[in-house]
Amino acid sequence: MIDWNAWFSMVNLLALIAWTGLILLPRWPALLSGILYLGIGLLCLIYATGLIGLLSGLIPNPQGGGADFTTIEGVRAIFGSDGGVTIGWTHYLAFDLFVGLWIARDGDAKNISRFIQAPVLLATFMAGPLGLLVWLGLREPIARRQGRFR
Repeated sequence: MIDWNAWFSMVNLLALIAWTGLILLPRWPALLSGILYLGIGLLCLIYATGLIGLLSGLIPNPQGGGADFTTIEGVRAIFGSDGGVTIGWTHYLAFDLFVGLWIARDGDAKNISRFIQAPVLLATFMAGPLGLLVWLGLREPIARRQGRFR
């Protein structure tokens, strides 16, 4: 039987370490590669393993129902189990960290201060789409002033 609490704690710690490095440490190429492959890549691998395991029945999920992503009731049933919540949370962690890495690289490429980037990255860590929305609003006028639209 899977210890979903341990799995949940492990993915949270992995994401926290990656986010701390992204926000606070110098952005050396090795650090950015580590965040991409050891942070995001590992979270994706953990997610894929859990998702495939649960959907195939290789990982027993006595609390959860079937995987019906087409109705709100079906999604509620998926998230109604410790396994479903943990797998779903891992999905959020992986994608939010990917977005954070993009924001950091984009900000560095546009010479946007790390002091401006840091609160946006923190917002992305805590509430992914909100941080992305703030970044999109900030980057556009800065990019236009610099003549950089990439």
